[in-house]
Amino acid sequence: MSKTGYASVNGVRLYYEEDGEGEPLLLLHAGVADSRMWDAQFGEFAQGFRTICFDLRGFGMSQMSSGEFCNYEDVAGLLDVLQIERARLLGWSFGGLIALDFALAYPERVSALVLGAPSVSGTEPSQRIKAFWAAEEKAFDEGDLEAATELNLRLWVDGPEREAGEVDAGVRALVGVMQQEIFEMEIPDDIEERELEPPAAGRLAEIRVPTLVVVGSLDLEEKVAQSKEIAGQVVDGRCVRIDGAAHMVNMEKSEEFNRIVGDFFRVE
Repeated sequence: MSKTGYASVNGVRLYYEEDGEGEPLLLLHAGVADSRMWDAQFGEFAQGFRTICFDLRGFGMSQMSSGEFCNYEDVAGLLDVLQIERARLLGWSFGGLIALDFALAYPERVSALVLGAPSVSGTEPSQRIKAFWAAEEKAFDEGDLEAATELNLRLWVDGPEREAGEVDAGVRALVGVMQQEIFEMEIPDDIEERELEPPAAGRLAEIRVPTLVVVGSLDLEEKVAQSKEIAGQVVDGRCVRIDGAAHMVNMEKSEEFNRIVGDFFRVE
């Protein structure tokens, strides 16, 4: 039976859910989402693993803090609270960045990685993403949260090759709700994220655990290229492209995604 609760981690309360038995599997959500993005994975993966999903600090039902914080240290702290020494990590986009950073900071605590179109700390963003950030900030500063949310939906859910009407309405609606709630979160002025030093860029060959990178064929071309590069730079990596989906592959093509990840876990 699924368990929900709050874990006191590095000065904040992080909301989490867990279900299943066996080797631990920790799910790390994307920056446009919270743990609800794993609705189509959580129950299925819990049939074979002790599966945990949680809301990152400042997302979903987890607290935000003031001052300095570190996402990969929050992962370590959550695993400590749950008395987990070593786990498989599945991280999406921003969550993939955190998973990579954690694997580099605590290699002994990771047994396998699944990364969905991940970012990499220390990597220069593309001009398209820089332009997106500028437009998002402008909308946010003007108090137009709906416009800021729509910008995210257009880039991260629809992708560059589709119109909104071509995308599953349920997926678009859920991501829209999650993203708008993120924008509505009150952010302290003195907040500062401490990043991995040195960052993951240039260090991926240090990652020696089996690694699967998944990306949608309709994602940004730079994300597709980066996913292939990551799989080629880690010691034991491979990349799988899922056709007909953009950035949020696990939500758009959940059955295919679950099968691919399940097959990877059985043979890695």
